Amino acid sequence: MKLPLAFELKMKNLLKEEYEDYLKSYDLPKYQGFRVNTLKVSLDEWQHINPFKAVKEVPWCKEGFYYDEIEKPTKHPYYYAGLYYIQEPSAMAPGDYIPIEQGDKVLDLCAAPGGKSTQVAAHLAQTGLLVSNDISTTRARGLLKNIENFGARNVIITNETPKRLADKCPSYFDKILIDAPCSGEGMFRKSEQAIKNWETYNAEVCCDLQRDILEYAAQMLKPSGMILYSTCTFSPEENEGMINEFLIKQPDFRVVPLIPRGGIQKAHPEWANAHAQIEGALRLWPHHLEGEGHFVCLLKKRESNDQNALIKCVPKKQIKDYKDAADFIQSYTAISLEEPVQEINGKLYLVSKDMPDLSGLRIIRSGLLIGELKNKRFEPYHALALAYPQAFFKQVINLDSGDSNIIRYLKGETLLYEAAKGYHVMCIDGHPLGWVKAQNGSLKNQYPPSWRMMG
Repeated sequence: MKLPLAFELKMKNLLKEEYEDYLKSYDLPKYQGFRVNTLKVSLDEWQHINPFKAVKEVPWCKEGFYYDEIEKPTKHPYYYAGLYYIQEPSAMAPGDYIPIEQGDKVLDLCAAPGGKSTQVAAHLAQTGLLVSNDISTTRARGLLKNIENFGARNVIITNETPKRLADKCPSYFDKILIDAPCSGEGMFRKSEQAIKNWETYNAEVCCDLQRDILEYAAQMLKPSGMILYSTCTFSPEENEGMINEFLIKQPDFRVVPLIPRGGIQKAHPEWANAHAQIEGALRLWPHHLEGEGHFVCLLKKRESNDQNALIKCVPKKQIKDYKDAADFIQSYTAISLEEPVQEINGKLYLVSKDMPDLSGLRIIRSGLLIGELKNKRFEPYHALALAYPQAFFKQVINLDSGDSNIIRYLKGETLLYEAAKGYHVMCIDGHPLGWVKAQNGSLKNQYPPSWRMMG
């Protein structure tokens, strides 16, 4: 791989005697990983059903595992059941280092494609609230699919600028995750496209974006709240230097020292003439660990006597207020009819009791889309089947992973199968995949066309 000359000179100056070891990392394999979805399967259970042979743990993420390149985890039906999320191993570090507590209100400000949002959702364990935002409409649509496949319920997905979010949510979030747009130097080993992007979008352009994002994030954070800032670049300007700028502008913040593990190194404040406390941030280097380059820094806001901002909650009804939906939910699920819902243009969203009113923003998902009211009937959505365990559904068809009908189902085919009339949830080894509708000895496939297994 041919590296830009300006990049080589910069890295030689930074790494000095380590530079040759860094260059040798380009001859090492590109490490691939997946993270077990603990919303759906415990780590102990995963060890019993794990279909992949060559795996080992990612040392900085207990739910993360490396897999051998001969394995094809995106082709296994467990992937379609959302039992794991494919993620580059180093990219698991930010979501593991941010100290999420159940009940937190969390914002993932640059969320697509959803790796860190799904990690946060697993730690929230269907409590609190996660707002996953991405400024790109196209990328936000991909984020939606990954959140739904993961089965996370208390999630709002927005497609907004940080400024418009900050205007709506001042001093609201307990934790904010910023996987900032950056020059991407840490991804050079993984992608030659990252090198081309670096030659087009330099560090200065990225720093302008990062400054704005951090400023608006600070406005949205509660007193005593935390921001986890990360990049996938080596550039000191975008890492130690950016944090130093932020601390000068925001004296109410300090760096929370993080403990290196698994080959992770401390940051280098001296590279940016930065405050010594920034040594508490972390750097992930491909010549020190099995993964790509990352920077991670945890910031904490000072306590204050100021009142936390109160945001009006969405006006809510309950499932029982919509007869067709209530009839379906009662007939086919064990979900309480008193669960709060919001109806938007005929679509019914399951929401948490304190779901904020974000009207006026571009919202792609407002809670869990459970179905749509159509001509005096209720049609369930795919997300509903993936958001609850098998025990919540009254009619299920449970097949083992070796049954050929599973692949046929995931490809969208009609199945010949005798079952009681009506809706069923198709499951693999006890884990929901989606809906079928039984009639006259066949199962009408309800698997979304855009999600189907190809080939």
